[in-house]
Amino acid sequence: MVQQEIKRKTRAYGLAAVTLSTILAVLIYSLGVGPTTPSVVPSSPPPSFSPVPPNSYPTPSTTPTNEGPYETPEETTLMKSFASYDELKSFLANYTPSGYYYFYGGGPLDAKFRSTISPPVLSTVTGAVPMQATAASQYGVESDYSTTNIQVAGVDEADIVKTDGMYIYVIAKNSLYILNADPQNAKVLSKTAYDNNTYLAGIFISQDGKRLVALGSTYTYSVQILNVTDADGKTYSYPDEYIGPLDVRTFIHVYDVSDKTKPTLVRNITALGSYFNSRMIGDYVYVVISQPVYLLNDTVPLPVIMDNSKEQVIEPTRIHYVDVKDNYYTFTTFMGISVTDDTLKPSTKTVMMGGASEMYVSLNNIYVTYPSYNEAAFFYGGVETEVYRISIKALTLRFEAHGRVPGTVINQFSMDEYAGYFRAATNSWFNGTQQNNVYVLDMNLTIVGKLENIATGENLHSARFMGDKCYLVTFKKTDPLFVISLADPAKPTVLGQLKIPGYSDYLHPYDESHLIGVGKETVEAEEGDFAWYQGIKLSLFDVSDVNNPKQLAKYVIGDRGTDSLILTDHKAFLFSKTKDLLVIPVNLAVIDKTTVPPSPSAYGTFVWQGAMVFKLTLTDGFVLRGNITHVEGKITSNDQSYWGSSDYWITRALYIGNVLYTVSNAKVELNNLDTLAPIAQIPLK
Repeated sequence: MVQQEIKRKTRAYGLAAVTLSTILAVLIYSLGVGPTTPSVVPSSPPPSFSPVPPNSYPTPSTTPTNEGPYETPEETTLMKSFASYDELKSFLANYTPSGYYYFYGGGPLDAKFRSTISPPVLSTVTGAVPMQATAASQYGVESDYSTTNIQVAGVDEADIVKTDGMYIYVIAKNSLYILNADPQNAKVLSKTAYDNNTYLAGIFISQDGKRLVALGSTYTYSVQILNVTDADGKTYSYPDEYIGPLDVRTFIHVYDVSDKTKPTLVRNITALGSYFNSRMIGDYVYVVISQPVYLLNDTVPLPVIMDNSKEQVIEPTRIHYVDVKDNYYTFTTFMGISVTDDTLKPSTKTVMMGGASEMYVSLNNIYVTYPSYNEAAFFYGGVETEVYRISIKALTLRFEAHGRVPGTVINQFSMDEYAGYFRAATNSWFNGTQQNNVYVLDMNLTIVGKLENIATGENLHSARFMGDKCYLVTFKKTDPLFVISLADPAKPTVLGQLKIPGYSDYLHPYDESHLIGVGKETVEAEEGDFAWYQGIKLSLFDVSDVNNPKQLAKYVIGDRGTDSLILTDHKAFLFSKTKDLLVIPVNLAVIDKTTVPPSPSAYGTFVWQGAMVFKLTLTDGFVLRGNITHVEGKITSNDQSYWGSSDYWITRALYIGNVLYTVSNAKVELNNLDTLAPIAQIPLK
C-alpha cells in the first residue's frame, strides 16, 4: 500500500477538479496571501473599471476588433472563435454539466472589482540616499553571481528573490524590498508594501537592471447581508462574507528602479482572473491569467483588462476554443508585455479551455496543460492531458496547436521541447494499476512516438529531459532511475535503469553525464508491499554509461519527517559546478535513538531549520561544509515555536562574488562563502 505512505504524484481530479479554484482561492485568502496593489504612486491615475451592469455585458460584433490598449496581430488559426455572445452562451449551455456554475476564483465583474485600485505605498527608509543603477558593481563582483534556478536557458522564471549582482530584490511579508548587497554597506534601500489580501507571486528584473516587474493576484470577498430568523421569530442581520462570490484580479506592476531608493510605478496592468504563471525572455514578460467561466442568469462575465487608465473587454469573437467537453471551463488569457518600452501595447490571446494546471515554456512556445475526463480516456484511468501550444516572438502571440496525451504530467519538468518535438512524461492508470509513459509529439501536437507501461505499478516522482535523453524516477519499494533515448522520436527506448532504495522528487543536471537527485530515503516495510520514507536523500548519479547508470554518492539528512522546500519548489535549489557549491533549505527532524530503536514508521522531532551548505564534486560526493540558520534559540514540533519561527525559515540562497546570502521572511544574512563566517544581517522590517 505504498500509496498510503509515499506522497502521490498522480492527482485524483474527478469532480474535485470543479472546486479546485475555490479551494485554492479561499485558502490563499485565509492565509493572507493574495495580490495587492503596490505602494508606489503610479505616474498616471490608478485604473478603475467603469461600471457595467451584471446583465448588460456587451454583445460584440461578429468581426474581431483590435480596439483598445491590446493589439492582437492578425493570424490564421486552427482554433475556432465564437461568432457572437449568444454563441458563447449556447456553447456553455450545451457543454457544461448541469448544475455547475462557476462563480468563484475570478468571479463576476461586480462593483468591488470595478472599484479604484489603490496603488502600493513606498516606505521611506531612513538614511537611504538616491542610488542610480550603474554598469559595474562598487565592489567588483557583478559578473559573478547566481541567478534563479530555471528549467530552460534564456527563459527566466518569476521568483521571490532576484539579484543583478549589485542589488537584491526580495518579496517578504507581502512587501517588495530592494537591498544594497555590498557587504560593507548592506541595508534596505526601499520597501513597497502591498495589502494583506494580495498574493505577490514573483518578480522579474530587466537585463539593464532599471525595470522590475511584480506579479500576483488580489482576492476580495463580495460581502452580502444575511438575514436569519430565530425560533422566536426575531430576525437578525449580519454580514456573511462567504455568500458572495470571490473577486480575483491579476496585477502586473512595472517599476522604474533606476533609483533604488525610490522605485516608481510606471505601468499598472490589471486583469480579471487569477495569476497562473509567467516567464521572461529578453525584455518581454509573458503572463498567463485564468478566469473561471460560468453561465448564470443568462450572463457570461467576459475577460476585462486594464492598462493604466485604458480598459478593454475581450469580446467572444476574440475568444478561441476547441470542441473539448470539460467539467468546467476557464478563460485563459496569454499576455505579452514589453518591460522596457512603455509605448508598445501589450498583446493578448484568450482561449476557453479547462483549468490550466502545468506550464512549460521554450524560447519559442508556451505549452499549457490540464487534465481532462472523457470516455476516450477511460482506459487511462479516465484522465488525459490536454495540451495547448502558443507560439511567442516578442509581442506576437499565436495559437498554433492543440493535442492530448494519455495520463497526467506531474510538473513542468515532465515536459520539454527539443529539435521541433514536444516531449511529455505522464503517469496513468490501467485496470487499477499505475503505469508511466513518455510521448513525443510534433509541432501540431500529434503523437509520433511513445513508450508506455514503464515501471508498471510504480508512481512517477520526477522527470528531466536533457537533449535526446529522458531521465525518469519511479517508486514503489525501490527507486528505479530510467535512462530513455529519444534520439529517434518515433521510437523512445529504455537504455538502462538503476534500482536503489529511496527516490528523487527533483533531478538537476550536474553536467552532461551526471545528475543530482533530491528526494527521500526509504526503508522497505515488513507489513506489506511498500516502503516507509525517511529523511532527505541527496544522490549523485553517473549516466555516462547509458546502459548502466550508477549512484556515485549519496547523503541522507535527518530522520522521517525531515523536509526540504526543494521537493516542491525547484527555485529553492542553489548549485554552482564551478564553485563546487550546493545549498539547500532543510526542516530537520531527528529521532532520539539512544533508548528504543525506532520503527521505520516513527517520525522525528523538528529541531532545526536553515540552509545546509555542501561541497559537491565527482570525486568526493557530498561533503557538508556547514549550516546557516536564521532562527534564534531551540525550536521543537511540540510547542508554538515551530510555527512561531516560520518567518525565520530560510527559503532562498544566492551568492555574489565570495558572499553567500540566505533569505527568510525576517532577514537576509551575509556569510563568507569560503568559511561561512557571518558578515552582516539585513532585517526585513
